[in-house]
Amino acid sequence: MFFASSGYVYLEENFGFLYHIFMPTLHWLTREQDLKAASNAEYRLLVEEEKYSYGGSDTGNIIVQGDNLEALKALLPFYAGQVKCIYIDPPYNTGSAFDHYDDNMEHTIWLSIMYPRLKLLKQFLRKDGSIWISIDDRECHYLKLICDEIFDRNNFIATIIWRKNYAPKSSARHFSEDHDYILVYTRNPDIWLPNLMPRTQKQNKVYKNPDNDPRGLWRPNNLAARNFYSKGTYSITCPSGRVIEGPPAGSYWRVSTETFWELDKDGRIWWGKDGNNVPAPKIYLSEVKDGIVPQTLWSYEDVGHTQEAKKEIIALFENDVFGTPKPERLIHRIIHISTNPGDYVLDSFLGSGTTAAVAHKMDRKYIGVEIGEQAKTHCAARLRKVIDGEQGGISEAVGWKGGGGFRFFTLGDTVFDNERRIKPDISFENLAAHIYFTETKTPMKKHKKNSAFLGIHEGTAYALLYNGILGDKRVSGGNILTHTTLNHIRHDIEVIEKKMGAEIEYNQIVIYGEATRLTHVGLEFNNIIFKQTPYDIKVW
Repeated sequence: MFFASSGYVYLEENFGFLYHIFMPTLHWLTREQDLKAASNAEYRLLVEEEKYSYGGSDTGNIIVQGDNLEALKALLPFYAGQVKCIYIDPPYNTGSAFDHYDDNMEHTIWLSIMYPRLKLLKQFLRKDGSIWISIDDRECHYLKLICDEIFDRNNFIATIIWRKNYAPKSSARHFSEDHDYILVYTRNPDIWLPNLMPRTQKQNKVYKNPDNDPRGLWRPNNLAARNFYSKGTYSITCPSGRVIEGPPAGSYWRVSTETFWELDKDGRIWWGKDGNNVPAPKIYLSEVKDGIVPQTLWSYEDVGHTQEAKKEIIALFENDVFGTPKPERLIHRIIHISTNPGDYVLDSFLGSGTTAAVAHKMDRKYIGVEIGEQAKTHCAARLRKVIDGEQGGISEAVGWKGGGGFRFFTLGDTVFDNERRIKPDISFENLAAHIYFTETKTPMKKHKKNSAFLGIHEGTAYALLYNGILGDKRVSGGNILTHTTLNHIRHDIEVIEKKMGAEIEYNQIVIYGEATRLTHVGLEFNNIIFKQTPYDIKVW
């Protein structure tokens, strides 16, 4: 059972007034535990399976096989706040049974799957990033409510309507469903701006030059507008001598009489071949934007349809293995609007690998997650073909010739065992990335080999003494905070300062280790906060 209710958020302004913001929320049977599911998911290691990786290893492209809740949790320490575009095509809960997905879930189960994953996905977005979610009528409005809650209703951008079918389904009992929706949210609508769509030949074809205007091609614009304008009610005498007493009823000329005659003097008014038409200001092709603002209605002629998508899959795998693939042209438009070359694109419901394939051809970096064996048999296999120069989908349109690479990962063990001890096979790099992220909520930058120093964030330096990172693996050696290990950490900071040519400012050092030999006074004197492993390591 689920229902919408209202909650109140209280904001206290500097003037002491309390403002009540009405915010509807969606409730379902397992809501309370689902709200905590993202936080309760254990942090797992990413283990590369090199036999499925392909091409260059330093491209930044990765595919992860595993449950996407656990995979997203494992990826956060490395990619939080770095993704420009997230596109997901989750199960629609349509009542159909697909080979690779159980798409016959009750609303409660569907919501319990979607909520924690969306909560994690939000943390991957850059401040100027956006998330795009494909959905249909059955769950669209429930999805909108939980997205309003997670991403903030003020950050909603638009609902795209994609006409996915080019012919009616005669087998439909009530209506032939011709469209899907794509919900679009951003982290910050004040700084997120879509890239313009390229102008088409059809759009440029309306520009002509019947009067040989030296400014080039132009099209006529309407001089009248419905918006009230106090100076827009004058009469106009045409070159033919015909007098136009004023604008059409209920409208106004959009410019003043002074501006109008200045435009005419400059040759920017079209009166018709006989000089007897209602005057029309010229809009020159050379003066319009290089592109057009994206619209919310996408036709199959422009971005493809479901049959096109299935043909692309059959061409790649020789069978129709996915019931609802998306055409490459659709994903191409999403990535074009929302990213630039080199940006990260993330898809945690990767399916047949379309998002990763299109991102690869468009010179974007990508992170893809898929739960089943198709991560290997379809996603990785498809990307190998792309790297080898596959010419299906958008390849010709974007001039794709091949190249690049990706790394393939599976999910390994959790960081801790059942007794909350660090598992012995956890590498320093993985534990360091986890600790730095849980402390700062930002991913750790490239780490210097054999250094306990992890980085500085907002005036605090972080270090980890673990697994003999300093070369001293004695029981009472390099994993213990002593004056010697502290000097190692400070020395590594000085090395970075020399490379930067500037002093690194920080107020305190947070140091993780098995134990400390420094006294309380010594820690305080050196502005050190000591945290003991494993007890002080957060799971989240």
